[in-house]
Amino acid sequence: MSSAQDHLASGQDDVRNGNLVPSGQAEPATKGRSTRLMHSRLGTPLHHERDMRVICIGAGASGLCFAYKLQRSFEKFSLIVYEKNAEVSGTWYENKYPGCACDVPAHNYTYSWEPKLDWTAVYAGSAEINKYFNDFAVKNGLHKYCKVNHQVVGARWDDKKGHWEVQITDLKTGNIVNDQCDILINAAGILNAWKWPDLPGLSEYKGKLLHSANWDDTVELEGKHVGLIGNGSSGIQILPAIQPKVASLTTFIRNPTWVSPVQGLEQHVYSEQEKDDFKNKPGHLLEYRKQNETALDTLIELFMANSQAQKDTRVLMTDQMKEKLGNDFLAQKLIPQWGVGCRRLTPGINYLETLTAHNVKVVCGEIEVVTDKGCLCDDGKEYPLDVLICATGFDTSFRPRFPIVGLNGVDLREQWSKESLGYLGIAAANIPNYFVFLGPSCPIGNGPVISAIEAQADYMLMFCDRWQTENIRSFAPKQEAVDDFVEFTDDYMKKTVWDEECRSWYKNNSSSARVSALWPGSSLHYMEF
Repeated sequence: MSSAQDHLASGQDDVRNGNLVPSGQAEPATKGRSTRLMHSRLGTPLHHERDMRVICIGAGASGLCFAYKLQRSFEKFSLIVYEKNAEVSGTWYENKYPGCACDVPAHNYTYSWEPKLDWTAVYAGSAEINKYFNDFAVKNGLHKYCKVNHQVVGARWDDKKGHWEVQITDLKTGNIVNDQCDILINAAGILNAWKWPDLPGLSEYKGKLLHSANWDDTVELEGKHVGLIGNGSSGIQILPAIQPKVASLTTFIRNPTWVSPVQGLEQHVYSEQEKDDFKNKPGHLLEYRKQNETALDTLIELFMANSQAQKDTRVLMTDQMKEKLGNDFLAQKLIPQWGVGCRRLTPGINYLETLTAHNVKVVCGEIEVVTDKGCLCDDGKEYPLDVLICATGFDTSFRPRFPIVGLNGVDLREQWSKESLGYLGIAAANIPNYFVFLGPSCPIGNGPVISAIEAQADYMLMFCDRWQTENIRSFAPKQEAVDDFVEFTDDYMKKTVWDEECRSWYKNNSSSARVSALWPGSSLHYMEF
């Protein structure tokens, strides 16, 4: 695979009557003065910085990281971060369902330069993570760039003017705001557009309907018969959190999944002594973070099909799941036949043990239709419910949720309508001066995701620097670069468990589609690349 630099398609601007225009256009006649002397950058120091306007979509972990690094290292820029929510923090502001937590150890779910000394546990809850990112924004004065309650609804590249025209809805007034920028950064995130399950009759249900990503905390669960659809990360967290409160809980499980923490990274509430050591013992926290990150970064061997690590881990996790379930029938239904890691691994704290609680019923199979009373399943039984919780995830197709129109009227939604074929997890052909955080084929499941976000921000800012200091009008990956990268990625995926037949959002919630979400290698490989 050739290098990213080789595949950069950058329009080096030529002199045209003192104006900067794309290369390849005809040279007009000039009188008297050499066009060389009329160049707008002549008479300025080498690498002189021109003014740069940047719009960033989203103020979650990615958007705040970008804003911090831009502020720290650049001058002569203006930045605005449009955030649709009322506060920053992205998914950690939005997701408030019972038991909501990160499945990455908290001390490694921080920016590398901004540790938090007092995390309460190995896996922190959403409120604690939300506070971390809010505090980070306050500490570094990032709110001055953020315009909350403003949702980007469209962006179009003007190739004549060499900039983006962006449309934003003020969610408080409903008014449309028009803005422009030289560089457009999409930090909206992949796990952001939640969706209802595609089940017949869902709209006919007369009880209370909830979605994990749009939680209504005014709904009372105490004493109710509650149904839970889904056994992905959200469903696995919700079940043990609500089980003690409800009268009865019926969980509907369509597919098996591996549930167990990585060895050495089991859930643990930190003692006051441990937190004091993190704060006051020189080098202690840094060493702990390094150990965790090493464990996460070296998981790549586990994800290789037929590797010894895969075989050993499969035996270990099978034994652990059987022990925690203590039920042969459930073990047969819930332990997968496909490899460990084909679906995203989750720690599953107290999930398996709770499945056999006195007030929990497990229904394995398909829901054929949702009735006005509850769920009718393929076992022929109807399960009446007071409350139905859908922990059914997000649209993970990577397709933008609004028009992003690039060169020659190409809309990225259409370009990615069948397959989201991007470049290095950050860019797309035909879309100039545009970067996306955690785009297709990024290391979102290969290791610590914040490290990947930092690497992506650095890469984006490298090109922002080139745009600001060189005669670059626009840049985008060539189609041949995208094709080369996709071919390399697809070939790599054939060697991994991710390519096995399991339903996963790594494959756009399909069991047999192309692995579109993950980087072809380890997270360390991504950062080195």
